[in-house]
Amino acid sequence: MNTAYYIVGIVAALWIGFSGYSLFTKQQFVVEPLEQYGVPRSWWNWLAMAKSAGALGLLAGFFVPAIGVAAAVGLILYFLGAVATTIRAHSYNTTVFPVLYLAPAAATLALQLAR
Repeated sequence: MNTAYYIVGIVAALWIGFSGYSLFTKQQFVVEPLEQYGVPRSWWNWLAMAKSAGALGLLAGFFVPAIGVAAAVGLILYFLGAVATTIRAHSYNTTVFPVLYLAPAAATLALQLAR
């Protein structure tokens, strides 16, 4: 179980961290949907920081479990908000993308709590 936790946690942190980096650097594949959803530009750096901090928190959770739990819960809430945003924007065909980030964050939390 520990091995699965470390593997899933590292993969989740790298994937979510890359998403944060992509938003910081205003990559088109991240920025275009945000514009379509009506997310204000003034929020983008805050959203990128939240993703990046969550990713770092997942890694810190290997050493301080409470930080990992807090990071995973925060990321789950973040991506639930992203799912709600896609639904609010009637962009149902893109709702799967935040779910693809939500799933590894939730799996990391589940595996950490099962340890």
